[in-house]
Amino acid sequence: MGAMAVTDEAIEKIKAMIVSGQLAPGDRLPPEKELAERLGLSRNSMREAVKALEVIRVLDVRRGDGTYVTSLEPRLLLEATSFVMDMHDDESLLEIFQVRRILESQATGAAAQRATRDDIAALEEELRSVEADTDIETLVEHDLRFHGAIVELGGNHYLASLVDSLTTHTVRARVWRGLTEEHAVERTLHEHRAIVDAIASHDVELATSLATAHVAGVEQWLRRARNEV
Repeated sequence: MGAMAVTDEAIEKIKAMIVSGQLAPGDRLPPEKELAERLGLSRNSMREAVKALEVIRVLDVRRGDGTYVTSLEPRLLLEATSFVMDMHDDESLLEIFQVRRILESQATGAAAQRATRDDIAALEEELRSVEADTDIETLVEHDLRFHGAIVELGGNHYLASLVDSLTTHTVRARVWRGLTEEHAVERTLHEHRAIVDAIASHDVELATSLATAHVAGVEQWLRRARNEV
C-alpha cells in the first residue's frame, strides 16, 4: 500500500467513528497517541489523516486546544466523501483538470499580454508570502489566490468565474498531492515563479506553455495516485 492508501485507511477509520456515533459533532478527539493506538494506526498516518480531514472541514484543529469534530453540515460531508470517490472511481476529476489546463493556459497568456507593472508587483508580493517550508493548507490558499489573480488579469470575467468554479473541485486533489508527493511545495512555488517571470516579460507563448505544464503536473500525479490504489 502506498502512502496515500494508508492515509485513506486512516481517514476511513476516523470517519467510521463519526458515522457510528463514537464521535459526535462538536466532540473533541482523544489525544493523538491514544487515538492512533485505538485505531491500530501509526501516529504518522493518523496525523496525515487528521490534516486531510481538517482541510475538507470534517475536523477543526484548534492550536493549543485539541482537535474537534466540526458541525458536520451535510454539504461539508458530501464534499468530503465525493472527493474520495472522485479520487478512486471516476474520470471526472481528471476531466476537470483537462478543462482547467485549456482555460487557465489561455488566461495566463492573456495576462502576459495585459499585465501592468502594478499587476506584476502584486504577483511578486503573493509569491513572497509563502516559503518552501510552508504547510499544505497555506500553500493551497496561496495557489488559489495566485491562479485567481492571473485569470483576473486576463481580463475576461466570464472566463475568470468559470475557472473559479472548476478550481473548487480540484482544491482537495492539490491538498492530497501536497501531503503525498515529495517536494510538491517546492515544485509548485518554482513553477509559480517561472509563470510570473514569463508574464513580467510579456512572453505570451511561454506563459501559456508554463501554465499548461503546471496544471498537467497535477493531472499526472493524479493518474499515478489512482493507479497505485
